[in-house]
Amino acid sequence: MAAISLKQATRRRWSAQGRHNFLWGLFFTSPAIIGLLWFTLYPLLASLYYSFTSYAIFGSYKWIGLQNYADLFSDDTWWISLYNTVYILVLSLPLGILVSLALAMLLNMQVRGLALYRTIFYLPSIVPVVASAVVWAYVFNPQYGILNNILSVIGINGPGWLSSPTWSKPALVIMGVWGTGNLMLILLAGLQDVPQELYDAAKVDGAGAWSRFRHVTVPFLSPHLLFALVTGLIAGFQYFAAPYVLTGGEGGPARSTLIAALYLYQNAFRFFRMGYASAMAWVLFVIILACTVLTFRILSRRIYYGGA
Repeated sequence: MAAISLKQATRRRWSAQGRHNFLWGLFFTSPAIIGLLWFTLYPLLASLYYSFTSYAIFGSYKWIGLQNYADLFSDDTWWISLYNTVYILVLSLPLGILVSLALAMLLNMQVRGLALYRTIFYLPSIVPVVASAVVWAYVFNPQYGILNNILSVIGINGPGWLSSPTWSKPALVIMGVWGTGNLMLILLAGLQDVPQELYDAAKVDGAGAWSRFRHVTVPFLSPHLLFALVTGLIAGFQYFAAPYVLTGGEGGPARSTLIAALYLYQNAFRFFRMGYASAMAWVLFVIILACTVLTFRILSRRIYYGGA
């Protein structure tokens, strides 16, 4: 009986201490919690509500139900912007992963000045997007841009790039590949975790460079490649800053760079159709969620977690 009473007293004492720690924990984390609720959760719920209204920032708003979503699916410009987004994403995502992987494999070699090379290839990723877009605007200039000047040396008449509806999206893809330093570092870290003894065993068994890459390197890099694919999908549908700076927010020429996020911005802050823009944001969210879930469903069983 005495043992039971002692156990109950200990439980009450620990419970009081636990409550004390919990309250102090809430106190110290309250700024972050308040910020999360006010700057993230509230705008999220507000945008969901406004997507069912005719809210225009200024003045009153009226509940219109699913009308914004119905108008969205009959909006030709919306479908053009979605096509442009997918076009850029389909080209830039695999190309960016391949370039990052190639650079990571090169920077994984033991050569002199390796730290300098790694720094040089990483630098573009830390340049602000607006600054890099301004620089690339000069690079893509059809008259005195460095890219067309290089092409002219080898006898190629360079296109208009950002002034051409045909070449404007490839120009954005080229610019996106330029800033793959962050992914390069992630893949480089993954390469350095591959056990060297597996490469040695593969060489003893007569495996060539391609076989070692396919059967040793790729399986160990598969979690990193999945991370690159998922984050690239999410970032691709939210792509905004570079097209906005390069086209002045217009999405030209001939709407060839009018991507979904830019069209959403135009409706919200230029046409003041906040309810309509909120509906766009939620449709984009559903598309991103569906693509992410589908990616995990298809690839999750093909991922190797190093003996896990």
